[in-house]
Amino acid sequence: MSQSHAPLGDPNHAIDLALFGALGDLAMRKLFPALYHLDREGLMPESTRIMGLARQEHDTAAFRQLVKGALQKRLKKEEQDKASLERFLNRLEYLKLDFATAEGYDAIRQWREGSKRPMVVYLSVAARIYGDICRNLQASNSLDDDTRVVVEKPIGYDLASSEEINDAIGAVFPESRIYRIDHYLGKETVQNLIALRFANPLFGTQWNQNHISHVEITVAEKVGIEGRWGYFDDAGQLRDMV
Repeated sequence: MSQSHAPLGDPNHAIDLALFGALGDLAMRKLFPALYHLDREGLMPESTRIMGLARQEHDTAAFRQLVKGALQKRLKKEEQDKASLERFLNRLEYLKLDFATAEGYDAIRQWREGSKRPMVVYLSVAARIYGDICRNLQASNSLDDDTRVVVEKPIGYDLASSEEINDAIGAVFPESRIYRIDHYLGKETVQNLIALRFANPLFGTQWNQNHISHVEITVAEKVGIEGRWGYFDDAGQLRDMV
């Protein structure tokens, strides 16, 4: 596919969102609630579609029920209304797919057939398979000239692996269509660090290596590792956050 679609810059333009790792913790805890809020607040065009992709055996109806349960668990009561929830769930479709192999990617091309919406590919999966997914999307002719890709950090385990992964993505997508996401940079406390440091007379002249012997960072989370042992054993807490 190589046709051109409406640009993504206008919030009135609908998209096709292909969410890889749609049954993962990040998707269920953060991404679907965020997408639901966009829909509920009227910021998601009516014809926007969302394809959830994962390796588990489900159909679309079962997938919608899983997302519904996740939303009901994590949203405040006043944020849940039947009409908004039903409208959002009706956007969702599901595709079982082994991300690392080329087999099955033709279904994405078929899903996109005839669509006038630009596609956003969101990779909520382990960084080591970013390259496989991008190559398989390209090989199956599922991408357009304006398809964007969103990737989650940590991207690699060290400089060499990070460069290898970024090169694999860059072989398929130009840099202008690659979006690297770091949720912690968007947190209010992190955003306010610069103002705290430079706009506060108390710290202005004292916050430097001459007056600070060491720094300790305590991260008090309400939610534990739960079932994510494999991820944290693989990535580590420091890479996950920093």
